[in-house]
Amino acid sequence: MLFWLFLLGIGTGFLSGIFGVGGGFIIVPALTFLGFSVINAAATSLVGVLLTAISGSWQNWLNSQLNLRVCGQIALVGIPAAQVGAWVGDRLSDRWLALIFSGLLLLTIYLIHRRESFNQDADNSANEPEVDPILSQPLSRWKFAQIGAIAGVMSGIFGIGGGIVMVPLQILLLGESIKTAAPTSLGAMVAIAASGLIQHTWHHHVLWISGICLGIGGIIGVQLGTWLLPHVSTTWINRWFQFFLICLALYMLEESGLRF
Repeated sequence: MLFWLFLLGIGTGFLSGIFGVGGGFIIVPALTFLGFSVINAAATSLVGVLLTAISGSWQNWLNSQLNLRVCGQIALVGIPAAQVGAWVGDRLSDRWLALIFSGLLLLTIYLIHRRESFNQDADNSANEPEVDPILSQPLSRWKFAQIGAIAGVMSGIFGIGGGIVMVPLQILLLGESIKTAAPTSLGAMVAIAASGLIQHTWHHHVLWISGICLGIGGIIGVQLGTWLLPHVSTTWINRWFQFFLICLALYMLEESGLRF
């Protein structure tokens, strides 16, 4: 079992390096397939998400790609929101958690489509002078609060880092480019995932040995994904990734008790 969790961590860490997300939206369905309850899967997932985010953020810091000021602004609201999310998750049945999680996966597919359009816009404007919108526009505390609140609540309930939504929201609300949004998302994810993990630990939902195996695999996988990203077609990866998410969403709907 621990060996399979280690391999799962490598796979989700690999996707984290490519897409700038925590990977919890894959870990949770995989853990339920292995026999974990949804609440234990969500809580244990945060261990892997946290270690993976720390590893990726450290690499971004060394490459001078991490804006700590923006990470802190998002995490400021994300930290208490993750506590609220974990509290809510503790009071939802496995059936409702699985049903809502499947909806989140379908939302993720839509957001990936949005990210693709942003990628195309970025390619079309590649020859224009690059201006950092975070530095050239007044910062909106309300927009930071929106991003942190949404990401934090989802992190606490579902055991995800929140990056799958944070990145598109940063682009839509803050005007960031994908190149700056992804490292910021991963950095804010460290504090948000840690907050949700504390709450789940308090309720004894975390299976630590399993979570550490996921995290060790994630540390390796995120480095592989970061290295491979420049050499692979993003469009091709996104197509297969969305197909995989549809399969996961259908599986979680099945877990919720719905029949087709």
